[in-house]
Amino acid sequence: MSWTIVGIGAAFLTMFGFVPQIIKMWKTHSVKDVSELTLFQFGAGSALWMLYGIHLQDFIVIGANATSLAILIVALGFYLRLNRDVRGNP
Repeated sequence: MSWTIVGIGAAFLTMFGFVPQIIKMWKTHSVKDVSELTLFQFGAGSALWMLYGIHLQDFIVIGANATSLAILIVALGFYLRLNRDVRGNP
């Protein structure tokens, strides 16, 4: 088995790991069970992994973590918007 295939499989699973959470936030309009710290921590980790991938010039690591970071930014946006709505702020 090629390790590149393993890397691509791992990257695919990691990249889309937060998509089910985003779908749940969208459907329920609730973020009460979502940890803001987890979103920031995972985002920081993805950004650092992306930088590491740039250093290694490894396009799998760069692409996977850039995608993960983009998805986390969407999740964070939903979190901030829905959390603001719950508190009654405009």
